Amino acid sequence: MAFLRSFGMGRRSDVLIYDPHKLSSPQVFLLTMVIFLVIVAFIAAILTRQISTAFGSNPGLNGLIVGVLVVGILLAFAQVGRLFREVRWVNSFRAGSETTEPVLLAPMKAMIGRSSATAFSTSSMRTMLDSIATRLDESRDTSRYLVGLLVFLGLLGTFWGLLNTIGSIRETIESLDPGTGDAAAVLDSLKQGLSAPLAGMGTAFSSSLFGLSGSLVLGFLDLQAGRAQTRFYTELENWLSSVTDLSSDIVVADPAKTES
Repeated sequence: MAFLRSFGMGRRSDVLIYDPHKLSSPQVFLLTMVIFLVIVAFIAAILTRQISTAFGSNPGLNGLIVGVLVVGILLAFAQVGRLFREVRWVNSFRAGSETTEPVLLAPMKAMIGRSSATAFSTSSMRTMLDSIATRLDESRDTSRYLVGLLVFLGLLGTFWGLLNTIGSIRETIESLDPGTGDAAAVLDSLKQGLSAPLAGMGTAFSSSLFGLSGSLVLGFLDLQAGRAQTRFYTELENWLSSVTDLSSDIVVADPAKTES
């Protein structure tokens, strides 16, 4: 373990100058997400009256879309937030003072604890990286599903509204009776009958608006979470490469050669 830390630290004065293997904080991605949400909230505040009118066309489905969006936003922030603990543990371990217990890197800590003063072999390093990559990818499955769910809910509202519109138009046409000879009564009946189809169109377009807008917002946040995880994985891989014993696999093969 001292061997691993020696690669991470070296002389403390050198670390203060430049540390190529120190893991970066994902704070920049978190800040980008916050700024993006502030911009979205500012635009929504400007269009409050229009958004309220659109929301009232189908408050049930539109409320569900907004609820899914809120859950997705919280998950995206949680994905980035969980990286702070892992980055802090790696940097503190390299500094020789472990302050936090990792969650994502718990298997890696167990392997480091068993490795004593030896370095990782290339096979063990690859196993750890594959496990970490799988965990990072699985953590984003829910966010990706929610992005698709928002699009689906928007399309569902669209078809729902169109079905109501078609049915209302049919009823309106059937209710017209030009044979009465009273044009004013026919026009009045037509005007009253068109209110239902227009309400159906409002449902269709409002649900599409909320669904597609929500998927756009959540998709950007998921993109930032993916970038944060990619940088974390890349920097972790760079550090592990610096503490990997490349001759370990060759050493294992030497006894077989001597026996032959």
